[in-house]
Amino acid sequence: MIEMSGEFIAFFVLAVCAIGGAVFMLNFTRVVHMVLSLAFTLLSIAGIYVLLNAEFLAVAQVLIYTGSVSILMLFGIMLTRHRDQEETVVRPWHGFFSFIGVGALFGILVHTIYNTPFEESTASVKEFTVSRLGEIVFKQYVIPFEALSILLLVALVGAVILARKESKT
Repeated sequence: MIEMSGEFIAFFVLAVCAIGGAVFMLNFTRVVHMVLSLAFTLLSIAGIYVLLNAEFLAVAQVLIYTGSVSILMLFGIMLTRHRDQEETVVRPWHGFFSFIGVGALFGILVHTIYNTPFEESTASVKEFTVSRLGEIVFKQYVIPFEALSILLLVALVGAVILARKESKT
């Protein structure tokens, strides 16, 4: 029997919100609704990180994913042309095959989780701090970190150039 505690109830509510937001994101047809659903899902995942005492990951989740991805998608909406017409596609077997596929995936995941031997030991929390993470990133991995920042800058400049070319035509 599962013990009902405040932490369990909070996890259950956040998990349902995350899954619900993901399902809504897949089912909506308008991009703005999809972005809001995705942001809702990512905020719920940040709440789960807080329950796991990973506050740094929760803040990073909110700042990077929820903020940046949502703003990036909104820029994508503004830079593309839309049609207000909605197309209806007739796929009679789509729902049935989707249900079968999701059920098979669920069965595989449950089977894998229950048959995987997990170790009972826990890591020392004092060794893994935000300051230690900063030391590792900026001392051992400074070149990949800077290469990634240059790659993101080039992608941003490329997106602006492509958007500018489309607006002139």
